Amino acid sequence: MSMNLTNFDGAGNPDRIAKPTSIPNLHLYKDVVKPCLDVALVVLAGAIALPFIAVLAALVATDGHTPFYSQKRIGRNGRIFRMWKLRTMVPNADQLLKAHLDENPEAKAEWDATQKLKNDPRITRVGRLLRKTSMDELPQLLNVLCGEMSLVGPRPMMVNQRSLYPGLGYFRVRPGITGLWQVSDRNECDFHERATYDDLYDREVSLTTDVSVIVKTFQVVLRGTGY
Repeated sequence: MSMNLTNFDGAGNPDRIAKPTSIPNLHLYKDVVKPCLDVALVVLAGAIALPFIAVLAALVATDGHTPFYSQKRIGRNGRIFRMWKLRTMVPNADQLLKAHLDENPEAKAEWDATQKLKNDPRITRVGRLLRKTSMDELPQLLNVLCGEMSLVGPRPMMVNQRSLYPGLGYFRVRPGITGLWQVSDRNECDFHERATYDDLYDREVSLTTDVSVIVKTFQVVLRGTGY
């Protein structure tokens, strides 16, 4: 099944969150074809991606700290996994965020609504460039290879965001390096509105949809409008 993306151009077990819905019936593309394509494409891209990641990691590490960053995220069926990125923030980012939000009511209101800040004081100079071009996401190719993520899917949700998230579609697909929300009004959309994109993707997932999202992702990268 294909999908028109025109309207989206503006934007007990410690390893599992309580599953909000039962596992659906087998979907040929989503459950069989898509994971195989993901692994095949990552393997093919590895010869180019690995040296590129190494260069970027060396650039990030010029401040004397580790170039990689990992964080627990919620995956398909509520399973928790560790997602990898190139570090774009200062080492004491959590403490800095708390202090910044305590001192700036407007920033706190923005964070509460969107779970991000347009002017984030935690982001380094190199990190800002990596985010604009979405290159900080490249280490997630390892998550795709491990079957924890897909090339295309919902943006991986942090564990502490579960209570803020109203949708169900997110839990029926693997989170992606890119997806509908990432190529839409990503800088303007409230956090809870992401569920609209995730539910739509779950309903309409297909090869055509994924190809369309990947094409749009390249457009976002070339425009430097990532976040």
